[in-house]
Amino acid sequence: MRWGGALLALILSLAAPVWAGPLKIRFAHVVAQDTPKGLAVERFKTLVEQRSAGRMVVEVYPGSSLYGDRDEMQALQAGAVEMLAPSLSKFGRVGFPEFELFDLPYLFDSLQDVHRITEGPLGERLLKGLERNGMVGLGFLDNGFKHMSANRPLLSTGDFQGLRMRVQTSRVIAAQMRALGALPVPLPFGATRQALARRVVDGTENPLSNFWTQGMHRVQSDLTLTGHAYLGYAVVTGQRFWRSLAPMDQRLLQQAMTDALTYGNQIADGQNNKALQALHQAGTTAVHEPSAAQRQLLRDATQSVHDQLGSRIGMHWLDDAHQALGH
Repeated sequence: MRWGGALLALILSLAAPVWAGPLKIRFAHVVAQDTPKGLAVERFKTLVEQRSAGRMVVEVYPGSSLYGDRDEMQALQAGAVEMLAPSLSKFGRVGFPEFELFDLPYLFDSLQDVHRITEGPLGERLLKGLERNGMVGLGFLDNGFKHMSANRPLLSTGDFQGLRMRVQTSRVIAAQMRALGALPVPLPFGATRQALARRVVDGTENPLSNFWTQGMHRVQSDLTLTGHAYLGYAVVTGQRFWRSLAPMDQRLLQQAMTDALTYGNQIADGQNNKALQALHQAGTTAVHEPSAAQRQLLRDATQSVHDQLGSRIGMHWLDDAHQALGH
């Protein structure tokens, strides 16, 4: 009887389902936690874990702590991470030059302009197109408008002459810097502050929240509020991972992401305003506001970028963007 009971217990244990623990979702990004992206990802983590009652756990890796600019896309495609929120500039180099329309200088006058694209049919088409490279687009996230920094004010094209300016790997952004008279130097975001400190590069462009949270105010004496271009992100996951999920879990993750992105977009302006206040209080960086005339001259100088890069981005994408913006 003793052996019979042991055998029955063994059979029952083999038949019982094995508890593998919660589904872990690794979410990597390259910025600090207290940026709009960092806070939106934390909100996503909270919502997923609450709504799944712990069945799913989101492990967040901020500040390039898991993967950086150069390898995060490859990591996603290899299944080494489940979710990313790359800047829109990064999609051009992996086969989606249409995303580079967001890099065009002075295309947008406000975040409301940006949302006419990201929240409309054109934005849906952009995300849908990611499927051809094994990705699923879950939505767009704002950071804000970029501003120029260096160790001198950048109020005219003459101020840019000869400067080595750090840029993302984007042909549009590189062309923008050349149009202003500067030399574009592509570098990973995580290496930018050190490169500035060591004078490997002379300046860069960033939204205010990135400039502040990365400590660039300690290595740049001047920041000029050019507001010349937009920086945003697309949240993506791997197609293989997404298709492995039950439909109910796909819906849960998509709704949590939609809610988190709404939150992130609502706070983006506020985070940048807080960063500007902090910069004024720190007093280490002089903040300059271009006049309307100076801003127009910078706009005129970079207009050639629209003409040069239109064919690469795709003229039909640009035409649709201008139509959405009412140009």
